[in-house]
Amino acid sequence: MPIDPTYLLIYLAVGIFVGFFAGLLGIGGGSVMVPILSLIFIKLGYSNEHVIHMALATSMATILPGAYASTRTHHAHGAVNWHVVKKMTPGILLGTIFGTVFAYFSSTTFLKYFFVGFILFLAAQLLFSIKPQANRALPQTVGLISFGALMGFVSSLAGIGGAVLTISLLTWCNVKIHEAIGTSAAVGFPIALAGTVGYVVTGMMDHNLPPWSWGYVYLPAFVGIAITSFLIAPLGAKLAHKLPVLVLKKIFMVFLVALAIKMAISV
Repeated sequence: MPIDPTYLLIYLAVGIFVGFFAGLLGIGGGSVMVPILSLIFIKLGYSNEHVIHMALATSMATILPGAYASTRTHHAHGAVNWHVVKKMTPGILLGTIFGTVFAYFSSTTFLKYFFVGFILFLAAQLLFSIKPQANRALPQTVGLISFGALMGFVSSLAGIGGAVLTISLLTWCNVKIHEAIGTSAAVGFPIALAGTVGYVVTGMMDHNLPPWSWGYVYLPAFVGIAITSFLIAPLGAKLAHKLPVLVLKKIFMVFLVALAIKMAISV
């Protein structure tokens, strides 16, 4: 079945939009991609029972190249706490894989409202500058593994790389903000990798998916968004030092909440 070139252009445009604002505002692209992809898949006439699963899976897959590139950059600047990454990764992998299996057996209704609820949580945190006070040390091994498992589970159901959750934990534990951001980028890679694998495997058990699907990952959207978001994100990061980011972030979150609600109504 041929791919409509109009939609290929749309995926490239979505990648530009997502990459720019992810770089500019430090907000993970997954929070934007899930509602946008859901609305695109509805427009394409895909089944409502598959729309959210495909959007979550494709979002996870598109996070991979950006997370890899970001990790390399932050590592070069010595801003990745690899001790934390290594301790959290076993829990991340377990929690993320379990989350994708849980999503496979979950209804579209549950998944869309879980996502909307998570977006409202992010919006409240950003709009009202809700931040935990830095007043404790990092957890020990069991604590980091447990947090990794929880974060992986939540991230797989929201189609995100977990940056907000990771940064909140690390800054709460007196980790400097640059190191917290770099470490969150490194943590995002195993989340995206495990989430992609999980959604591909569970999707292969569903034989009613559209053409060009690899499991629940919709390949045309993945390729288009991954290419342009990867290329544009550095531009957004550079402009972050020249534009009123705090104001833009609040405007963007209002837009994101409206987009998520639109998704919930449409699906």
